[in-house]
Amino acid sequence: MRLLSAVDLLFLGLEKRQQPMHVGGLFLFRLPPDAPADFVHQLVQDMRNSRAVPIAPFHQVLNRFFWDEDQEFDLDQHFRHIALPRPGRIRELLTYISQEHAALMDRAKPLWECHIIEGIEGNRFAMYFKVHHALVDGVGAMRLTQKSLSTSPEAYSTVPLWAIKPPPRPQPKRIAKPKGSTGLLSMVKQQAIAIPHVLREVWSSLEDMRYNPDFVSTLNAPMSILNQPVSASRRFAAQSYDFERLRAINRHLDCTLNDLVLAIGSGALRSYLISQRSLPKKPMIAMVPVSLRKDDSDSGNQITMILANLATHNGDPIQRLRMIQRSVNNSKQRFSRMSPLEILSYSGIVYSIAGLNLITGILPRFQAFNLVISNVPGPTEPLYWNGAQLDALYPVSIVLDGQALNITLTTYRGKLEVGILACRKTLPHIQTLLGFIEEEIQKFEEIVALMPKTAVSIALADASS
Repeated sequence: MRLLSAVDLLFLGLEKRQQPMHVGGLFLFRLPPDAPADFVHQLVQDMRNSRAVPIAPFHQVLNRFFWDEDQEFDLDQHFRHIALPRPGRIRELLTYISQEHAALMDRAKPLWECHIIEGIEGNRFAMYFKVHHALVDGVGAMRLTQKSLSTSPEAYSTVPLWAIKPPPRPQPKRIAKPKGSTGLLSMVKQQAIAIPHVLREVWSSLEDMRYNPDFVSTLNAPMSILNQPVSASRRFAAQSYDFERLRAINRHLDCTLNDLVLAIGSGALRSYLISQRSLPKKPMIAMVPVSLRKDDSDSGNQITMILANLATHNGDPIQRLRMIQRSVNNSKQRFSRMSPLEILSYSGIVYSIAGLNLITGILPRFQAFNLVISNVPGPTEPLYWNGAQLDALYPVSIVLDGQALNITLTTYRGKLEVGILACRKTLPHIQTLLGFIEEEIQKFEEIVALMPKTAVSIALADASS
């Protein structure tokens, strides 16, 4: 039995019919060259017939304020095998994911589902896995994925994905606790020690809000078409891009890959809003989740967030990139001065009003940010499932009332995998964002091709002055 954390409670509290709070992934596999006609059927049967017992977090069920072990686990409530009408195009697959991701899960059972989908063009099949955000964050979900697949095409396993045990961790040396010491007392002491430092950082933020143009507060986000109540209808779009193209740009422009990804997303969002005649005059603000994991765990939530100025009001890609850099670096520098515990306490104070508004909707015209852009590091080497190679993996995240768009990215085997989720009724033709992302990458490639590295550095310096 495990006590729900504050973040777990937040994700559970946010959930309602039009606002499911689960995250997921779409995994696209290519059948082995010598695969029999019933390869997928046999894969499904192996998992159904396995006597392996689900492990955490897949056997956990809500019990008031705790995660408890489910004593009535029924696989049929979580595992589905379906086939698309032939020919099963990617369009039909994404439509299916859009529909399933909009459906709530039963809280009386462990909060996850696994769908095996066959009949996809190109001799492929897919797995769609969704799990409640209260059980796992993005980094944890990625680790669960890597744990369940193999790096060898020869490896074969009949153990279902929800029952694969992680390798044993080295046991830390036991340190004798002082008499009278308890975990709760230790936690209280840590919080008490952290308070003065956290309050100093909060005060510093208030000073930055007044004098630092690169500081992004919860008061900076403009109203836009993204910031409306959402319906229960979803639209999911996905695409892969050659990651080496971004590395080539990154080598010439003095920025991190995360900064470049935000700049590309910003430019694509700007183009989409212009196409909808809805570009705000003020720059859009993105909420960027940040992992605080310092271990190899894969369950629970260990995240905070930063706010990034996307500079969507600026039509120049280089200037926009530089503004994004400065706003992100401002938050990074602040977090570098704090421990994970202090960061969580600081975030709880600074973003408390925004969190309360997300839960209650009491101030519908107040939005702390316009959308979520998340970048989760993924596996770098090819992965296999009983000989079937993983071709692509696309993250599927959440949208909220007031934030009708979520862009989540990950990397896999030299590709940038982009998953876009939006409210279908609020944001029309959201799939066009994929084309705008390609256009934005091309813009940066053209800039790099026309300017030598030294000239680009000078341009960046000019843009920051």
